Amino acid sequence: MPAVSTTAAEFRAACDAVRASKKALGLVPTMGALHAGHLALVAEARKRADVAAVTIFVNPTQFGPGEDFAKYPRVLERDLELCREAGVELVFAPPASEMYPEGERTRVRVEGLTEHLCGPFRPGHFEGVATIVTKLFAVAGACTAIFGKKDYQQLEVVRRLARDLLLPVEVVGHPTLRDRDGLALSSRNQYLSSAERERAPSVPRGLSAAFRAHAAGERRADELRRSVLGFVEPVASRIDYVSVADPDTLVPLVGSVEVGRRALVALAVFVGTTRLIDNLVLGDDKDPLA
Repeated sequence: MPAVSTTAAEFRAACDAVRASKKALGLVPTMGALHAGHLALVAEARKRADVAAVTIFVNPTQFGPGEDFAKYPRVLERDLELCREAGVELVFAPPASEMYPEGERTRVRVEGLTEHLCGPFRPGHFEGVATIVTKLFAVAGACTAIFGKKDYQQLEVVRRLARDLLLPVEVVGHPTLRDRDGLALSSRNQYLSSAERERAPSVPRGLSAAFRAHAAGERRADELRRSVLGFVEPVASRIDYVSVADPDTLVPLVGSVEVGRRALVALAVFVGTTRLIDNLVLGDDKDPLA
């Protein structure tokens, strides 16, 4: 089993020991309920570093009122076994009181990147993400941190905070891992009923339609967006957004404005009561159904 730390001091000492032995540290921050997508991040960490470390912490500050903090799956023993099988050497699994000690008042806010896409629909979410990631980076120290591109906005926020705060962390984005039918792997997929799970692949089908339209020469933002909506509108119980945006600033491109060589197509929709997010960077990523 990997060495498990439950306090910041323990995990910091373990990470310092890795660097003291002239080895590089790879870090994979998670909220647990590990699946094949997380394990792909671990494999990337092991490829880029000598020692892989995983953090497991369901972060309360990134959940809003009425969201699924209470029911978010917590299966630490299973997660530890998966970490062992994947070759993880260090695990940090702190209680909430360790990361948010009594009386704490500090939050990290990244402006600009959080104003669009998920930002308006999950107020405070990215402040919670930025705060916990900054704390984890502060504890782990110099490392290479691997994040999945499925959470594209989160990835860009983390990249920005690491750069702006001069943290000794290289942030690496890893391609989204998908099920056979194209649905992006997520711990929340287990919330889907069998009937909802059958409808959910319309999400990657919509992204695939945008990919194919772009590959065929379509550059109008509204037409690319419409190609996605044609697949997701019939299956979604609610749509937070379907957006074509600048992949660097995340500012939506509206109307018939033409996209450049690269464009982000991102969406957040509910299938039943489960919120699914997914994205595709046209010009960079492959067809999600390929």
